[in-house]
Amino acid sequence: MQQPTPVIERARGQSIEINKVLKNTYLLLSATFIFSAVMATVSTLLYMPPMTYLICIGLSFALIWLALPRTANSGAGILVVFAITGLMGFGIGPLLNHYLAMSNGTQIVATALAGTGLIFFALSGYALMTKKDFSFMGGFLMVGMLVVLVAALANIFLNISGLSLAISSVVILIMSGFILYDTSRMINQPESANYIVMTVSLFLNIFNIFVNLLHLLGFASDD
Repeated sequence: MQQPTPVIERARGQSIEINKVLKNTYLLLSATFIFSAVMATVSTLLYMPPMTYLICIGLSFALIWLALPRTANSGAGILVVFAITGLMGFGIGPLLNHYLAMSNGTQIVATALAGTGLIFFALSGYALMTKKDFSFMGGFLMVGMLVVLVAALANIFLNISGLSLAISSVVILIMSGFILYDTSRMINQPESANYIVMTVSLFLNIFNIFVNLLHLLGFASDD
């Protein structure tokens, strides 16, 4: 009986690793979205003040920078992921209440949610089916984020509505690029794609798309 060649064995091993990373990432991502949605619901029902958003986002990023790198390879990392996504879900409560208070607020939130889901599943599905390597986009996306950050900081003082809309549009494009980049990384570099880190990265991409879609749809409404 012919023995499998080393090339076939490596390919088989890589396929198993890819499936493991994808399965763990999407399972954890699904669980964190449910938890985040529950926390967002609690926040909206409590009518938390607007500052809640900034405080929760600040705390979640502190966990991303300080706690996540130290726990990504242990069971504690999963708790950190739920803490990050729970905080972000709770923080979005005041923002949701702002849009829900509009005459067509329910439609705005539902449309933003549906649009976010469509973007995520379409881009992830494309990357999964084609298995293209989008690693070349990493540098461009990081530069784009830096430019957006500078523009957003400048607009705090300029307060130009047109610039604000442009920033939201660009953020959606950049986060869409990051979905392709992150999904591609799990497929083409599974050995370096930690599923805990990938879950947080994909969650941030989806969260930012949703928030900025809300902004664009809210501005376009009659309110």
